[in-house]
Amino acid sequence: MGEDRDFPALVRQIRAGDDVAAEQLVRRFEPIIRREVRLRLEDDRLNRAFDSMDVSQSVLASFFVRVAIGEYDLDRPDQLVRLLVVMTRNKLASRARHERRQRRDVRRVALLSTTDLSELVDPRPSASEMISRRELLDRMREALRVEEREIADLRGEGLSWDDVARQLGGTAQARRVQLARGVERAMKQLGLDD
Repeated sequence: MGEDRDFPALVRQIRAGDDVAAEQLVRRFEPIIRREVRLRLEDDRLNRAFDSMDVSQSVLASFFVRVAIGEYDLDRPDQLVRLLVVMTRNKLASRARHERRQRRDVRRVALLSTTDLSELVDPRPSASEMISRRELLDRMREALRVEEREIADLRGEGLSWDDVARQLGGTAQARRVQLARGVERAMKQLGLDD
């Protein structure tokens, strides 16, 4: 029960860029993501193209960016678990669609010699290889429009959506949607969203 009471503090620390808090969250919740991938990934051909670690890194990179800019309001660990499971299912479905498109179709891939295996490996670096979490957040912020950045800054300061709307005008829901759309656009621009 003590962990549940400390959870909002953990989220605030992650928002503030605390790497120790981020590592604590990864240690506690990454196994849930990986288990979800293994339970849902039934096609062995997809297993050859990516594994639970690939999906996990993608989910966590997306989560950390979105939580840091204040897109998520999380008060309890069970809320985070539900969020991570949904994100995992979406990333996995997206990855499967991507692998089945056109020439990448894993159903068409025959057993290849080891020299041909390089064609199956994604040439892009993984989220952890590409840049550190803090640099990723900086790049994400740069990709947002000025007003979206203002919303993210206010959310990062801990303001509620109602407070953000009072300060910038509009409604809380409109500001939430504006930030969500900006994040989606920026993540696609950075190649972080599938």
